Amino acid sequence: MRVVTWNLWWRFGPWQERRKAILAVLRDLEPDVVGLQEVWDADGENLAEWLAGELDLHCAWGPSPAPERWQRRIGDDTVGVGNAVLSRWPVLEQAVLRLPAPAELDDGRLALYARLDAPGHRVPFFTTHLTSPSHASAVRREQVAALAGFVAARRLGTDFPAVVTGDFNAWPDSDEIRLLGGYRTAPAVPGLVLLDAWEYADPTAPAATWDPANPYVAPRGDPAVRIDYIHVGPPGPAALGSVRAVRRAGVGPVDGVWPSDHAAVVADLAGE
Repeated sequence: MRVVTWNLWWRFGPWQERRKAILAVLRDLEPDVVGLQEVWDADGENLAEWLAGELDLHCAWGPSPAPERWQRRIGDDTVGVGNAVLSRWPVLEQAVLRLPAPAELDDGRLALYARLDAPGHRVPFFTTHLTSPSHASAVRREQVAALAGFVAARRLGTDFPAVVTGDFNAWPDSDEIRLLGGYRTAPAVPGLVLLDAWEYADPTAPAATWDPANPYVAPRGDPAVRIDYIHVGPPGPAALGSVRAVRRAGVGPVDGVWPSDHAAVVADLAGE
């Protein structure tokens, strides 16, 4: 099973050209499941639904309940924002968790759950987008704790491990990522362990998903760092759901246009 996570940079930059580049990258990857963040919804059109139609995938959509801060950034109060899941298999159920945040930082971040009707097993799949200010690690820890409870309540009833994807806006050695993993510190929910798929990457491979090599990132002066993740629970019987390979994608222009300010992460997981 090929899993992708990707922050699509909402309606920023040359979004009309970028969506074609996003589609081209995803079409080349041929994913089974995709977790998307910063998806736009406007004028009766939804970016994730459009991608799903072009790729012949199913779609689950979770709109932000508080998009106003996003809308002020582009001066358009008609554009929605949210998370989405694209799936080769039908979505049996879905749910949304609004992530906690203090009023001064609350811009409607959420986690989206979709249970997928994959052949031979149901897949509990999650995608999320944590708050972004670099100083907000304490807020992200609270969000991870809420996310962990959300995952724990919905991961059971299948041999396939939970798959948790998203833009965590946090470095790999941060408190919030260690808390989510549950194997370098006490887990947020007792017994809940989620392995960072990048542990299986080639140690010499470029890892940054937020990278000044990207022209949308370069003006900020930020260092190159990995802030986007695919986490997977302990494998099921016969190593079901174990990580076979992981890499980045979307790390260059398509017909002269960079698809997003983030790189995607791609992981291949063992199926039956």
